[in-house]
Amino acid sequence: MKKIIYLALATTFAMGAGTLSSCSDFLEAENKTNVSSDPYLSTPEGLQSLRYYTYSLLKPITTDIDIYEWGTDLYVATRGGDPGEMHRYTMTPQTSTVTDYYTNLYNLINNANCMLYYATDSDGQVQAEAKFLRCYGYYLLMQHFGAVPYVTEYIQGPERNYPRTPIAELYPAVIEELQSIMNDANLPTENHEGYISQRAVKALLAKVCLAAGWDLGTTLGDAATGSYNVTDRTYFSLAAQYATEAINGQALTMPFADKWSPTNEGNAEEIFSIQYERNGFPGNVSEGGHGLQNTYGSYYGDCTATGYKYSNSGKAASAKAIYLWGPGDERFEGTFMTTIFNYNGTWGTTGYYAYYNASNTDNLQIGLRYFPYYTTEAEAEAELTANQSRYAMGNCLNDVYARILGSQTVIYSFDRDGNWTKSTENYEDNLVDVYGTASVKKFDDPSTQQESLNTTNGYRDIVLFHLSDMYLTAAEAYLMADNETEALNYVNAVRTRANAGTLTSFASYTPDYTIPANFGSLTRLDVILDERARELFAERDRWMDLRRTRQLVRYNVAFNTYVSSVSDMSNVRGEVKWYRPIPEEEMSNNTALTAEDQNPGY
Repeated sequence: MKKIIYLALATTFAMGAGTLSSCSDFLEAENKTNVSSDPYLSTPEGLQSLRYYTYSLLKPITTDIDIYEWGTDLYVATRGGDPGEMHRYTMTPQTSTVTDYYTNLYNLINNANCMLYYATDSDGQVQAEAKFLRCYGYYLLMQHFGAVPYVTEYIQGPERNYPRTPIAELYPAVIEELQSIMNDANLPTENHEGYISQRAVKALLAKVCLAAGWDLGTTLGDAATGSYNVTDRTYFSLAAQYATEAINGQALTMPFADKWSPTNEGNAEEIFSIQYERNGFPGNVSEGGHGLQNTYGSYYGDCTATGYKYSNSGKAASAKAIYLWGPGDERFEGTFMTTIFNYNGTWGTTGYYAYYNASNTDNLQIGLRYFPYYTTEAEAEAELTANQSRYAMGNCLNDVYARILGSQTVIYSFDRDGNWTKSTENYEDNLVDVYGTASVKKFDDPSTQQESLNTTNGYRDIVLFHLSDMYLTAAEAYLMADNETEALNYVNAVRTRANAGTLTSFASYTPDYTIPANFGSLTRLDVILDERARELFAERDRWMDLRRTRQLVRYNVAFNTYVSSVSDMSNVRGEVKWYRPIPEEEMSNNTALTAEDQNPGY
């Protein structure tokens, strides 16, 4: 699919201003065109170009990381940086991150509606794909904004009168549309090349039904404690059903590290992904990718000088997060780059990407080494001593460090001969330093070019739905449907694959991170949320997970250092910011909205 998209887009844009111009952004105050139809889009070639273009609109939505990860318990800024208004809950209707996200989602929806407008009865696959993309857009809108305008016609004129549709109507509409295509013979049963499949529809159905169960079938008790009452389990049962159908009997047998290997894209556990391809990109390849590999971790210096991966200092693992993976859990090594080889000036086969590209790493000099919290100093020092020659700088360019990551991080600094001195530092203070903590490697692209300060140079596919996510979706759905036994079975299946050990019960779970008094006692739901944090770290789910389960305030007050009480997440009237604000542009341009339509808290 990747090269086809590039060719289609190149053809489309070469056609001139008329092509695709009528599929415009939803939020524009004035429509850019009054074209009621486009002859090119009425042709098979034009419809295919529109199809590929609409798929590409998933990219800016998926890579808008701040809206998915800030304001949670798992991520912190490094080098003393301020995480910003999304993490502090000081966002407003003018916040650009919110406005861009909202606009991009409606751009996706209107282009999906455009696909349906031009598709004929013989274009069954295009119609089914358009419905999926439209439903995915509305799913994300409901998670972040609650009630939103539900528009199913292709907007061509200047009309801007679209009232908000209550979520009690939105969820059933989206679910019904997905149900109508989940067994559509025009869709492949499954696909690993970026096309929507029946299996992907069922995965999205599971997520939508799970969210509907929470939003329509529970009531909030107290925001600070995350208490709730279950009033209806219907949607939870449906979520369990569809998650099970998406799993389709497939066991978790692939090693976690293999699942995320750059040589194993499109593997059997992937259900749907957004495609990127460096080879054949029709422009500057340093600008056509994405920056997920540059997002999660400490700053490693100017990559042109250090030979390490560029990191934007954005979202390192928090003091809580580093304690999630216990002894034996293979997901720690599978998630983080724990050994970074030093750099001798040869890009790619020494330095960060040598892990992937060097024919033999056994004799490479080590520049950075990160041990998990449970490593004792004696164990770490035995390894450092046994490999002293490899911790010497030799002919490499970077100073050498090793760290045992913990609330009190132990830091080993090496001289040129590999002798070390030891110091300790509070984990948060340690993050101020260059090299403070390990970076996520799930999105590493071994073909990354040697360019400084570039965050659009990664071409790994971005996985949206995958098998173990469905296992944990099923676990949560079964728990909320009052089937604790089945919920635990799905949790244990995920833990077993990771060599994390099985739980005899939800009550037997004991985390290693410190639980503040204001967090209260662990619940069965907390067990699943912790498992999701381990399995899906850096996969852009955390804010939605906490909002959906009504734990957003509780987790932020306990683990977000910028939030100390419910009032920090509320306005002066005490309204909690459970959703993002409806953007000011939408409030001003949509004549069906009044001030009363703004979400509580803003």
